[in-house]
Amino acid sequence: MEADTVDSSTELLRSVPYFARLDEVALGAVARAAIERRYGKGEVIFLEGDPCAGLCIVEKGRVKLFKVSRDGREQVVKMLGPREFFNEVAVLDGGPNPLSAMAALGSVLRIIDRGTMLDLLARYPALAVGIIENLAARARHLLSLVEDLSLRTVSARLAKLLLTEAVGGHEAPRRMTQQEMAAQLGTVRETVGRALRDFEEEGLIRFDRHRLIILDQEGLENRAMV
Repeated sequence: MEADTVDSSTELLRSVPYFARLDEVALGAVARAAIERRYGKGEVIFLEGDPCAGLCIVEKGRVKLFKVSRDGREQVVKMLGPREFFNEVAVLDGGPNPLSAMAALGSVLRIIDRGTMLDLLARYPALAVGIIENLAARARHLLSLVEDLSLRTVSARLAKLLLTEAVGGHEAPRRMTQQEMAAQLGTVRETVGRALRDFEEEGLIRFDRHRLIILDQEGLENRAMV
């Protein structure tokens, strides 16, 4: 790997909490092992059930992690941006990819294959501690997702999504379509459309061409609790 590429990879890794415990020697070793891959918008990175694709770190862009049911219905598990990473479960247990991944925008990733990652874990125990902490955080996220799907109404989940995705607390989400919202919420586009119209009639949001503007953040927060 060329020096400039290693330096770029090192800077990326240094900004990722996952690798925060590593010293410069360990960080450099991980950087040299990371291979750059570029993906266009809508391009599949890997599919659920395929052999482990390695640990993936987002350098630029936005990545969608999702599952697809037998009838073709999509459930978005998480959207990831720069300095976030995914597929560590397959790296650790050696099984197939547990989810599918797609570039939601043009994206640049750094990928470390499983064999290299296991070797790094054996050489640098601090890396293992970072993985354990991250897996615990992911478990909390999944528990929150289960709670939302089982205990909250679609309207409440939608209000929570709009608040989470809001830019500067007012504009949300980042040009997501109603179908993309539905995929994240575990519902269908028509249901999302009805809920958005209700929010608009209540004065919580308004539409400005392709943008969605939050007018009443407190009111939307109250709707997210129902």
